[in-house]
Amino acid sequence: MPASRLIILTVAVAAAGGAGYVAKKMVVPPTPVAVEPGEQAPAIVLEDVLVLSADVPMGAVLGNNIKWEQWPADGINANFITRASQPDAIETLRESVARVALYEGEPLRRSKLIGEGQSFMSSILPSGARAVATSIAADTSAGGFILPNDYVDVIMTRRADQATGGGPGFITETILKNIRVLAIDQTIQEDEEGKKTRVGQTATLELTPQQAEIITVAQQMADRLTLSLRSIKDTQEKVTDEADYLVAGSGRRGTIRLIKSGEVSEVGARK
Repeated sequence: MPASRLIILTVAVAAAGGAGYVAKKMVVPPTPVAVEPGEQAPAIVLEDVLVLSADVPMGAVLGNNIKWEQWPADGINANFITRASQPDAIETLRESVARVALYEGEPLRRSKLIGEGQSFMSSILPSGARAVATSIAADTSAGGFILPNDYVDVIMTRRADQATGGGPGFITETILKNIRVLAIDQTIQEDEEGKKTRVGQTATLELTPQQAEIITVAQQMADRLTLSLRSIKDTQEKVTDEADYLVAGSGRRGTIRLIKSGEVSEVGARK
């Protein structure tokens, strides 16, 4: 082998060895963490929280469907009920009534229970709303498929000869729109599968004070009031027209509205 090639080969081998040595020195081994004998990881502080052990429908009594369950103390909300703050909570809240539907595993909050001495219906009514009952039947309630928390229109039907003094026939008018149904008789929530179709005789509606007056007048005038079920997609519709002509408006103070034989008339009130 020529001397020049031998020199080049020797230099290449030396360079490769030097590169490997440098790379080995650049790799820093991980520093071992010293663990004292008997030392353990920090423990998670747990606290007993009152939770639902089963689903509780709206308006139902809690009964035996509540229990204590351990939760990380850092994740406990101030509104939760803890054993530390109320050790006898299971016994004292057993007869409480659910204001809304409660679900298994959910921490119990007092805001979701009806206050002592309050009726269920008054507790679920929004501020300023009124609950008004109106008679219904199978043929006036969408075949029985209207359930609590559905939204309906209220349609008034009366005889034409009563309304106009004309010949026989009927006049139909939608007097209220987008009205929430609070209850059908004593049914305040559909069953788990949403298949409840029991037909009641009375529907309780959530109304404003003026809407309550409108339907009260309509019940006296109408041959029939019908509930028309609305699509859930239309429940956000803003209603601007109602049969407010049935009640005295703000500009008609000092008048009395009379209903006789299905006819509405106004007379001045005596001062």
